[in-house]
Amino acid sequence: MDETSSEELSAINDNNHNNNLINIINNNNNNIPIEIISDEEMALIEAAFALASSSSTRSLSLSSAAAIRSSSPSPPPPPSTLLHTNTLSIKSITLLAKRRLSTGTSSSNGKVNHPDIEDLLPKKTKLHDSFLHRYRKGRGLSVTDLTGAEWCEKQMELSLSHGGRRTTKAMRAGIARHVELEEEVMKRVKVKIATKEDRWALKFLNFIHGVNQLLFTGLTRELPIIAYVENIWMVGVIDEIQTPLTKEHHNPILIDTKTRTRATLPSEPQRRNGRLQLMSYKYMWDNTIANDFPSGKFFTSFSLNPHQTLSEDLQEIGAGSDFHVSTLDDMVRCFANTCKMLAHAHNQLLLR
Repeated sequence: MDETSSEELSAINDNNHNNNLINIINNNNNNIPIEIISDEEMALIEAAFALASSSSTRSLSLSSAAAIRSSSPSPPPPPSTLLHTNTLSIKSITLLAKRRLSTGTSSSNGKVNHPDIEDLLPKKTKLHDSFLHRYRKGRGLSVTDLTGAEWCEKQMELSLSHGGRRTTKAMRAGIARHVELEEEVMKRVKVKIATKEDRWALKFLNFIHGVNQLLFTGLTRELPIIAYVENIWMVGVIDEIQTPLTKEHHNPILIDTKTRTRATLPSEPQRRNGRLQLMSYKYMWDNTIANDFPSGKFFTSFSLNPHQTLSEDLQEIGAGSDFHVSTLDDMVRCFANTCKMLAHAHNQLLLR
């Protein structure tokens, strides 16, 4: 019986203790102090947090570097150094707070609206810093650049900044196979070029010859294409184009040939990359056919002289094909007229 009384007494004491705790908590909740601070004080607090965050990061990196240099303990800094550091920190906080307050804008109701921290950060990305401007300013964005970035962005970045990938045995075999396919339908001719105007004129000349072959025989291969899409100049080489022989369909079919080191179908990521390449060719083809070629933008974008006299080889080849050209502007006009004779590409694309 004594044990039972002791247990009941203990339970009563515990309940009283819990009730006292609840009363204390309720009293504290009802008396929470509230302090209103000014904009200047809030700016000081935010500046202190920002400085503390940057200081802790710097201290961490410095301590890691010190640990690498020596594992022996170093003596503590003298009090004068700590005092000087604290003084600089206080000055930095005050300066940062004043800077935040000075960058605020006043609204119609007289309140100061402070900008976000993102607005105070310097803008790092500029037009002249882009990969397109740095590496493709004078040649245009190629379809291979798009597919390379889709396959691996980091690999594409490294190939631009540190040079292209090393040509492997499989890549050389693929290049040789494409040359064989091209020589089945056309004959290569060496042409001497001396200026950048000659280099672009040669691309236009190869396009005109390839289109004429497509219109007369229904087949051409390795056709260069130049298009101005989304305010960007794009270039590429279409592996093969065929024109259906049926009267119902006269739209050319774009074909891309992929070589394989072994007799197996490519994986889905590889096929997706090939589909992206073909769809880019179709987008460029249809855009060039539907719109007038912006020759003025072309000459300006690539800093070309439209009245530059072409090399004798280019003029002779043009004359042999019944169109006489002497300048780059003449070649661009022939290219634009050739595009007007073409139809949009077929919606069905072939990845072989």
